[in-house]
Amino acid sequence: MSVRVLAALAGQPNSGKSTIFNLLTGARQFVANYPGVTVDKKVGYFSQDAAKVELVDLPGTYSLTSYSMEERVARDFILNEGPSVVLNVVDASNLRRSLYLTMQLLEMEIPLVVDLNMIDVARKKGCEIDSPALAELLGAPVVVTDGKRGVGREELRGQLAHPGGGGSPDTSFRPDYGPLEPAIGRLKRLISLDAGLNDRYPPRWLAIKLLEGDENALALAKEQCTGWEALSRLLENERNDFEREYAISPAQHIAFRRHEAADRIAGQVTRVKHAGMRSFTDRVDAVLCHRFAGPIIMCGVFYSLFELAVNQGGRLAAMVTPYLGQAQAFLESLLPAPGYMHEPMITSLGSWFMISVSALLVYIPQFFILFALIAILEDVGYMPRMAFMLDRIFKRFGLHGNSTLPLILGGIYVGGCAVPGVMACRAVPDERARLATILTVPLMNCLAKTAFYIMLVGAFFPNHQAGAMFFISTITLIMALPIARVLTMTVLKRRETAPFIMEMPTYHLPTVRIVLTRALERIWIYIKKVLTIVAAVAVVVWALLQFPGVEAGQQVVFQQRADAALAKFEKAIAGLPLGQAVNNEADLMALFAFRGDYRAEKAGAAGDRQASKAVDAKFKALNPVFFEAVKQRRSKAYKAFNRLRKARAAIWRERQQARINNSLLGRAGRFLEPISQYAGFDWRVNVAMLSSFAARESATATFKVLYGIGNDGRYLGAAMRDSAGGEPITALNATALMLFMALFPPCLATIIMVRVATRRYGWMLFAFAYPSLLGILVAILVYSGGGALGLSGWEAMWVFYGLALLFALFMGALPVSQTKQPINPTLIKGAYNQ
Repeated sequence: MSVRVLAALAGQPNSGKSTIFNLLTGARQFVANYPGVTVDKKVGYFSQDAAKVELVDLPGTYSLTSYSMEERVARDFILNEGPSVVLNVVDASNLRRSLYLTMQLLEMEIPLVVDLNMIDVARKKGCEIDSPALAELLGAPVVVTDGKRGVGREELRGQLAHPGGGGSPDTSFRPDYGPLEPAIGRLKRLISLDAGLNDRYPPRWLAIKLLEGDENALALAKEQCTGWEALSRLLENERNDFEREYAISPAQHIAFRRHEAADRIAGQVTRVKHAGMRSFTDRVDAVLCHRFAGPIIMCGVFYSLFELAVNQGGRLAAMVTPYLGQAQAFLESLLPAPGYMHEPMITSLGSWFMISVSALLVYIPQFFILFALIAILEDVGYMPRMAFMLDRIFKRFGLHGNSTLPLILGGIYVGGCAVPGVMACRAVPDERARLATILTVPLMNCLAKTAFYIMLVGAFFPNHQAGAMFFISTITLIMALPIARVLTMTVLKRRETAPFIMEMPTYHLPTVRIVLTRALERIWIYIKKVLTIVAAVAVVVWALLQFPGVEAGQQVVFQQRADAALAKFEKAIAGLPLGQAVNNEADLMALFAFRGDYRAEKAGAAGDRQASKAVDAKFKALNPVFFEAVKQRRSKAYKAFNRLRKARAAIWRERQQARINNSLLGRAGRFLEPISQYAGFDWRVNVAMLSSFAARESATATFKVLYGIGNDGRYLGAAMRDSAGGEPITALNATALMLFMALFPPCLATIIMVRVATRRYGWMLFAFAYPSLLGILVAILVYSGGGALGLSGWEAMWVFYGLALLFALFMGALPVSQTKQPINPTLIKGAYNQ
């Protein structure tokens, strides 16, 4: 009969915890999230002997205080879920630091197994660790592992499958807190007598937490203690008496004692060879973290990431796109077929849904490269060093050193993509900075925005193209930084934050297996979350664009034009073989389907003459009459069908535009016109911008028609005049429009990624709302303000640039507020000797 064992995996960051998790569970794992928080919950399974072990990978944390969300999540799981055993992964190359967390786990009085991981790194540093002596001192079994090479896997599995072998509360090591022990004993006795606390929490552990001033422990005790008044009075007296007598807070004393115990144990079991020699990591850091060479090298790393993930990944995405198109065409073939002028609603919704999904799945090649490169940088140990070098600047604006990579990927200069940028925000450990980064990455210059800028710059600033592109390429970052600071001072003010604490891990080479495992794991998470969230968002956007539909009078006009085009086609093919083959609407739609299949297979054979000829032969044999109509350009059948196809496409396109204009989004465009007119936008501009929410690329094509920009890139001017006497667009309009596009809400794909990254629809809606308001205010300032001052578009551009730069400098110069937090034990160095 099998036995089920719940085990928790705990460890500090960079201890190799994820490697051990993958080593033990293999592919049998999934990712969820802890209730009420945005911290990932990884769960894996394995079988050993007669036991089925469920292994929960707790967030990496340096301690178990209530200092950060990760620390609370890890501690609450151990307290509330009651795992049978905890596997504590310890970095053998940094034993002193790692034992600090071990001390706190032992105090929680739960069976513990210590995994002495990264032993190969420790030996390269000249460290030899006596693991049996360590096990004896800690009172818990110690297993030596090298996670990357699979050393120690079976022994670890055996220890977890039989948790009775783990360290027990009676035999485990516990730090001696010296003069604080009497106070701990008195609090422990009172807690042991309280029915509300004794059966739920280890009394000694809770007494120590209360003396530390742990906010969560205080809240738990206040809520569940039946004699809280007596306990709180005793606690206050003990803390005050200790501080008065020893001139140090209990929390600091406890932290010092733990560090002292960790130092003593590590010193007893570690023997260092070649002491005093400069390590390989120190020699490399002398170059990579150099005051001048470090930033230059980092820029090269950023460029490489950008080139490989965005540009080269984009080329791979272009190769994948035809296959996604084929899959989409196959799935659409399962839906009810559209008629000559009618499309079933389920077909329209299904096509929209598949287009939305494809718009996200096409990024998989870029994501795979991105996640693999991030895994390499994390494993090598360079990622913390990048964050360290940039944190000094970014923290002035409420961001984090790890915010750099998301901003780079989003297009900190030009040509990025906000979707991988938002996905990369998971590397930002600080919750406030992570949300601020997620909300500002979409302000960067994605590829679709870049194409839009190039169009307007070429049309309205032909003599200043380089200067105008420099303006729009840099103004986004100049605006994004103070925006991030404002967000952290307002809507994110109450979000948790922490000082920038970054460990510089030892450099080492990553393994191919680990890199591929992490990349594929994150890709699978992306796919699962996208497919679930798209279902909700895509349907809502589709409904907003479809209803209430085309007005009855317009529908009659479209139908009359369609009937006239069809009659002309039937007249042209009368007497031809095609006229005999097409007798009704079903035959006509079969001809359209034949053309679609033919073009799809020709696209698949592009660049291969033999394959292309084979496609021609196949379709000619399949239906010679239809083949003539879609291939033989000089034939009457081809010309007649081509005219009908173009006329039908134009009618469908105009009808779709009429539907959008009359849709809820279209009405929103008209509703916004009284405000947007001050930015130089009429309702048509509003509709075009709102409808381009699904994909920014559509904005370029729409505005080419709307602004009267010819294929040569020149502005024709008169095309903007309408029946109401509208004035042509000026360079000032173009400047306002470029700035509005820079701040305009992210596209549908990015909005969905914001929901994935934050796991909150509220943040997704906020990511749409705040840039909308900010964008229109900036556009009004430039258009109306520039017009009132008599500025040209070029002059207004640089006046605004100067104002934005001054505002950024002002926001960066403001003092950075420090949120009051419990003392972080990892900040305390040295030992306190009583």
